[in-house]
Amino acid sequence: MEETTADQIAERHQEQALDTKYPRHCHLSLWLRAHDPTHYLKESHSFEQNTGSLLGMVDIDLSKNLVELTMDICNIESVSGSEQSLANALEKALTLPHLSVLRDGNAVVASTNFGKPRILIAGHIDTVPIANNLPAQLHHFEREQVIIGRGSVDMKGGIAVMLKLASELTEAKYDISWIFYDNEEVDSSLNGLGRLSRNNPEILKGEFAILCEPTSALVEGGCNGTLRALVRTKGVKAHSARPWMGENAIHKAAPILARLADYQPQTISVDGLEYRESLNAVSIKAGIAGNVIPDLCEVEVNYRFAPSKSGSEAKQVIEELFEGFQVELVDLAEGARPGLDTELAAQFLAATGQSARPKYGWTDVARFSALGIPAINYGPGDPALAHADNENLPVGHLFDVEKGLRNWLSV
Repeated sequence: MEETTADQIAERHQEQALDTKYPRHCHLSLWLRAHDPTHYLKESHSFEQNTGSLLGMVDIDLSKNLVELTMDICNIESVSGSEQSLANALEKALTLPHLSVLRDGNAVVASTNFGKPRILIAGHIDTVPIANNLPAQLHHFEREQVIIGRGSVDMKGGIAVMLKLASELTEAKYDISWIFYDNEEVDSSLNGLGRLSRNNPEILKGEFAILCEPTSALVEGGCNGTLRALVRTKGVKAHSARPWMGENAIHKAAPILARLADYQPQTISVDGLEYRESLNAVSIKAGIAGNVIPDLCEVEVNYRFAPSKSGSEAKQVIEELFEGFQVELVDLAEGARPGLDTELAAQFLAATGQSARPKYGWTDVARFSALGIPAINYGPGDPALAHADNENLPVGHLFDVEKGLRNWLSV
């Protein structure tokens, strides 16, 4: 029998997807859906409310092509904290002879055990709240197919690729742990990957990790760290008709904004990648009424810092910049170095035919980095569309990522 290559398998899946019988909507329909996704969905579809899944779907059919599989997974609602229906469906679908399955809350880990070096491939199954943008729909625009719907980008396209490969790669160059975890979109203390590291630390042991967050099917190394802090000014409350009786805390905040406006962010080279830092005011809170001089003003700032900086170094930058003001640290998460100096990373880049670029946002690759595991980001979807009501995923991204991973993992 002639050997089937990874490229041939990926091409067959793509041909099957392109033959899927979906209506070809006009350009106006696509524009309406992209700018007001409720227009089409409200008039054409019905919903089952508060069931945890759309249209009663609780099973995943692995025989479907990658496009259909992505849409089916999108249609199993899994807003953060309500991932049980999707976790149940994933656990059932992954119960296969070549995989050992572990369930921890609504996290599901499926692992091979070939006795080879272990790779971790991870993705979160939760989404931000639905905004009348389900069920997912396939649209044709010129020569491109696009899946529109909540979670298509962040990150059920990546989940579909992971599930497809987990079910089909009964042999591979490495042992693989496929990690599907919950609660990524909410408070860090609830994060399913963090919970797995506490409850089952042996599960998160590996030589290299890939996080299938959306990257437009490009390889992004590491991630910037993030720090949020409150910079406060205090005044004296008074009636606004007699302002000389008080001190205006908002006016006192002017130097804070001036320092932010004058700040020159750095671009820092880390392991060959150029990470752009940024520092911005993201909110200002002050005042209790329209006729009261405020006695307190809080400026919340967000500092995105290069992965070569430690958390303490980032904190020092903020404290020095806002010397003379009260500074309260609200949130701090260190970044992750690119992890591209390993042989496995080199093999992965060769298999995908890509070079890496930096990741400016913070992702869970930092959790792998903290465990001493080199990790990169690689997944379908434009990250700029994550969480948007017009979230939409080019079908080509799915096949590019599937092909890249299959080429790297296949024997």
